[in-house]
Amino acid sequence: MDLALLAALNEERRARRAAIVVTDLGTGAARLVREAEFAGADPLAGELAARFRTAKSGTIETPDGRFFLTVQVPPPRLVIIGAVHISQALGPMARMAGFDVTVIDPRTAFATPERFEGTNLLAEWPQDVIPSRLAFDGYTALAAVTHDPKIDDFPLAEALKAGSFYVGALGSRKTHAKRVERLTALGLDPATIGRIAAPIGLDIGAQSPAEIAVAVLAQVIEALRKRPEAAATRTRDVAA
Repeated sequence: MDLALLAALNEERRARRAAIVVTDLGTGAARLVREAEFAGADPLAGELAARFRTAKSGTIETPDGRFFLTVQVPPPRLVIIGAVHISQALGPMARMAGFDVTVIDPRTAFATPERFEGTNLLAEWPQDVIPSRLAFDGYTALAAVTHDPKIDDFPLAEALKAGSFYVGALGSRKTHAKRVERLTALGLDPATIGRIAAPIGLDIGAQSPAEIAVAVLAQVIEALRKRPEAAATRTRDVAA
């Protein structure tokens, strides 16, 4: 690989940005496609979009030749706000699915190492952690499950501003309506606030904390692997 191209690819990796190296197997020529700059006008647009979603490298054949796509996608992160029973089930399942998981909760009665063994646990206020020690990005999912605006609202706003691929919050529609008022007062526009999945999780009739955790993780994976279709579907559901 050309050294300049390799340097550019490594820069994208360090910055947790997705990119694909497209190598023409007939000529050996290679180019870098950054997800942030990716445009539908690219001759491989459909294939590139699918590869960004699936994170799978491989060879493709087109009328213009054969190409190898080297896909570099940052490992997804799941930040859970609230060290509650849902989080105890959600954290291990998300780790098994390949997510880097962090739980944040300033309430030290809940945020204990004994309850979250093996999980990166920060018993601090989100404002003291985000973004100085934990910056959100397009490969971060946020699940806010405390029911406490003093804890949930700040990370929700930060995740929306950062373009996190999934932002979900626990609570009834009445609770969410009040949340929308508070986030609006913070200066967020309706379209941005509309990205919040609330009530959080796919509608599978979940009842117990473990079942709700399953619903949340399924929705997070849907958002990651079906971008942007998943977000569009949720928007249509809310509008309906």
